[in-house]
Amino acid sequence: MDLQAHCPEKILAPEKAVQKIKNGSRVFIGTGCGEPQQVIRSMVEDESIQDIVVYQMLSSTFAQYVDDPHFANRFSLKLFFISLHMRQAAFEGKIDYIPAYLSQIPDLFDSRQIGLDVALVQVSPPDRFGYCSLGISVDITVSGMENAPVVIAQVNPRMPRTWGDGFVHVDDIDYLVPYEEPLVEALPEAKNQEILERIAKYINQLVDDGSTLQVGFGHLPNSILQHLTGKKDLGLHTQVITDGFLPLFQQGVITNKKKSYLSNRVVTSLCMGSEQLYKFMDDNPMFYFRVADFVNDPNIIAKNDNLISISSALEIDLTGQICTDSKGYLFYSGIGDQVDFLRGSKMSRGGFSIIAIPSTAQGGQVSRIVPHLSEGAGVATTRGDVDIVVTEYGIAELHGKGIYQRVMELAQIAHPSFREWLIEEAKKRHYIFGDQVPPSKQDLMFLENYKSHLELESGKTVEFRPLLPSDEFATRNFYYSLQESTVFYRFFYRRKIFSREMLQKQWASVDYHQNMTVVGMVQRGKHKEIVAIGSYGQAEKDVAEVAFVVKEDYQGMGLGSYLLELLERIARENKYNAFTATVLSENRAMIRVFEKRYPNAEIKRGFSGELEIYMPFDQAADSGTKADQGAGT
Repeated sequence: MDLQAHCPEKILAPEKAVQKIKNGSRVFIGTGCGEPQQVIRSMVEDESIQDIVVYQMLSSTFAQYVDDPHFANRFSLKLFFISLHMRQAAFEGKIDYIPAYLSQIPDLFDSRQIGLDVALVQVSPPDRFGYCSLGISVDITVSGMENAPVVIAQVNPRMPRTWGDGFVHVDDIDYLVPYEEPLVEALPEAKNQEILERIAKYINQLVDDGSTLQVGFGHLPNSILQHLTGKKDLGLHTQVITDGFLPLFQQGVITNKKKSYLSNRVVTSLCMGSEQLYKFMDDNPMFYFRVADFVNDPNIIAKNDNLISISSALEIDLTGQICTDSKGYLFYSGIGDQVDFLRGSKMSRGGFSIIAIPSTAQGGQVSRIVPHLSEGAGVATTRGDVDIVVTEYGIAELHGKGIYQRVMELAQIAHPSFREWLIEEAKKRHYIFGDQVPPSKQDLMFLENYKSHLELESGKTVEFRPLLPSDEFATRNFYYSLQESTVFYRFFYRRKIFSREMLQKQWASVDYHQNMTVVGMVQRGKHKEIVAIGSYGQAEKDVAEVAFVVKEDYQGMGLGSYLLELLERIARENKYNAFTATVLSENRAMIRVFEKRYPNAEIKRGFSGELEIYMPFDQAADSGTKADQGAGT
């Protein structure tokens, strides 16, 4: 459409358009990289415009002026989220922060709780039907426009046309300002690359092929994306698209084919990235831009099966409370979309949320996992909303767990320098028992090499990994679930009680070198259940005593043979040359497991009638088929 021919009376130069803004107006400005920069500059530079209240989601251009006292006398900035550009101004009290869930911001405009007089937005040139596009800034911009009596739009040929809710007809725009300029670019800076890579490795384990993702804005979530390139058929339902997604689009990792809701489409509301990303989105039907109260509505989010929300935080306390928007009394970012997606993912069938957070700040001097949130820190996410927390030291599963278990889960993924301190602080608060042993101070990243899985003929997968302090409760449940005969075969007497003291000693004795315990786990809904435990401990300088037990439902499926081979591999790495085991003579199934792996094993009868079995590693047979599994030794 030719604007000059259709509505010449609406076309104004930037400096003329802003004169339509009356003193004392409440002005809404389009979000983030879609903000109309030249119109904003013209408004600020017009000295006749006074006493303006500005509402915006993410602000960039105002950062050029916010330190000018004369600007502060004329403009009051009220932001729903504090961008990097505006952070220092927030620290100095030069802007006002409005805490609000992103899904609920449009209703603040619709209900007139926040009244608006003018909306300044940026759009693409109109098509032949007269429709412009809000392009990369749809989120709360649609509501801002609909609730402002006067709409001024900068018409920029560089604004992409995007599919969805962002179309607006020129007849619904009061004044049009043709002005071409580059869009704002936002490229999160990668920090602490080694830490990011470690966190990403853990998150990679949690994301299955075919999952639908939400990824929060910021350098940490953005950096994690590059480590998902090996996944298949991921979907995307997320508030913001960044450059971190580009390789996943280009390599066919994100296909949206397996999405259960609005399949074959990326559902989003905002884009903040590079010119390359903006060009990729231009008129691309894969992207479906919807308003923020749709994209961030937990009930809409929950329609996506297997929805995994990945976001970050500033700090988390030992009970699971999370702060995202302030450092103490200093407002740092905003509530944004985190709570919306945490709650939506919790309602999603097969969905869950991940909070990714480096274990320390300030060069390792401060722990981000703390006994209590910093004075002044806001609880943006409650302890009841959190599912999984990931640091560079591991994965903590909090959902459905009590304070005692949460303390142990979080302490074991804290930086090793702070683990003992966290346990002592938890004792002072009576979160845990007074005799609780702290997690190891080792950096246990090397344990990732000991993780593996076994596919069973039934289609189930058993995941194997080393025992962790946080497994104490799950281990208890495992032992109590065993039949009396299985317990007898394992402990040689009819043990009735598996006390906390016994279980704590079990994991406390594991140093992951001379002594090792591995658990086998299967998925039960949103949690994992232990179905097998295998251990070795030093018997002589280069000989370890081995023992394991498998839950009755999983006996005869090869778990014992698999555990034996796995423990052997770990023992070899730790300079052992042989296993020894003590087995009751009637436990024929277990004896067969040992003999199959070690055909030339030395078997002697002990003083009490049990069998002593010596198994040199250099005589081990290659694993062929799955071995029958006995009850335990």
